Amino acid sequence: MNHLNTLLFGYYPYVALTVFLLGSLARFERDQFSWRSGSSQMLRSKDMRLGSNLFHMGILMLFVGHTVGLLTPPAVYHALGLSTSAKQVLAVVAGGLFGGICAVGLFLLIRRRWTDPRIRATSSRMDFFILGLIAAQLALGLLTLPVSLFHLDGSNMLLLADWAQRIVTFRGGAADAILEVSFIFKLHIFLGTTLFLVFPFSRLVHIWSAPVAYVARPYQVVRRRT
Repeated sequence: MNHLNTLLFGYYPYVALTVFLLGSLARFERDQFSWRSGSSQMLRSKDMRLGSNLFHMGILMLFVGHTVGLLTPPAVYHALGLSTSAKQVLAVVAGGLFGGICAVGLFLLIRRRWTDPRIRATSSRMDFFILGLIAAQLALGLLTLPVSLFHLDGSNMLLLADWAQRIVTFRGGAADAILEVSFIFKLHIFLGTTLFLVFPFSRLVHIWSAPVAYVARPYQVVRRRT
């Protein structure tokens, strides 16, 4: 089991991140016409706006929360007056709130894709696989919340943060850091890592093209034809 733990949480993350970066670059260079989100709004607009907005707001906040929460050294948030226990409570509350928002949006998008014959016909197997993978990952994340309530001292959170920080800084012992962590957290990490692995082969690549400058762009000038 120790060897499997090392393989899944010591080596697999680097394999997934390498495929994530190099695969995204290769797809952009070789297949730019597929570099898009593949919107189906023209086929059916019902539930699209609400579902998409809820899903994107929820998942973006979850991503930011996970990134900041896992990669921030304890000394930093302690200096800001936030104890480890308080940070754990904050993580549970924020995770539950934005996880719920994301779940509602994802449900609307999945129902729309499965129940509309035209949208289902134009969807690829990867589209359904990604939606299913995200749904499973989200469900696992929500299931970790009750477990976290039994560890309000933040002990689990510290172990998970130690793992993440060791991974991104290329320090050894990452897998050993979460050896005793509950299975549900390990499965959550594994599916999250797998999302990075399959990222370049799905429509998720459109995340790289997020229109950050959109809010500051100049107005489009439209003149009436004379």
